[in-house]
Amino acid sequence: MKPPAFEYFAARSLDEALAALAEGGEDAKPIAGGQSLVPALNMRLVRPTRLVDIGRAGLNGIVRENGCLRVGATTTQRTLERSDDCPPLVRQALSHIGHVGTRNRGTVGGSIAHADGAAELCLCLVALGGTVVTDRREIPARAFFVTHYTTVLAAGELVTATLWPDRDQPAVFEELALRAGDYALSMVAVSGATVTVGAVTERPTVLGEVGDLLAGEPASEELAREAGALAASLVDPPGHAHASPAYLKHLTGVLVERALRKAWSSS
Repeated sequence: MKPPAFEYFAARSLDEALAALAEGGEDAKPIAGGQSLVPALNMRLVRPTRLVDIGRAGLNGIVRENGCLRVGATTTQRTLERSDDCPPLVRQALSHIGHVGTRNRGTVGGSIAHADGAAELCLCLVALGGTVVTDRREIPARAFFVTHYTTVLAAGELVTATLWPDRDQPAVFEELALRAGDYALSMVAVSGATVTVGAVTERPTVLGEVGDLLAGEPASEELAREAGALAASLVDPPGHAHASPAYLKHLTGVLVERALRKAWSSS
């Protein structure tokens, strides 16, 4: 299929991008890597009248500042993956995102702003207690995601960077998909005593009850099993053509248990 007609504007700076988006109103959308937007355009799921290309608006780059890794919104996923500064949890997760070609084009900020409930980077940003930076404010990741494809961004507000805090503790990412590069059936991130799940929830979700169970307790096989069973009881996935709700709940518990064992074995 072919996309509907739209006006294209290539912004050369953040100010140009914001002005072009404002001029286009609610029917204008930013585009960078296009790995999510272009398929949606071709399937006529979205019909923007204007696309503002922010790929050359000066929003890329990776720098360390104030105990965080600041990743520009248009930094490609592959660039982050190959960076020596990439957080270990994120590096693990990135290998599950599509394929190398996908990550060569897909951007970090684009994935975060798209807010797919099964997106690995969204899960990691929440798990690490990261922050979304826009042209107007800084938003804690846990408050940024509302539900599938929905965030707290206001009309015309643009993600410019993400902040990934340094975490001096074992972190493990686990997911299961039908095939390599497919969307996850369930995914789990463990960072210290924080257990975060995705794909089986409408947004990345920290399982506080599991964290409470783990806090201050010595690592053990029994504790890992208890945490997995508790995680399975806390999620309520709707199920789909590939997996029943019962299977997805069980799978989530297995992944939590597996991730905890790996995290503890590396500490």
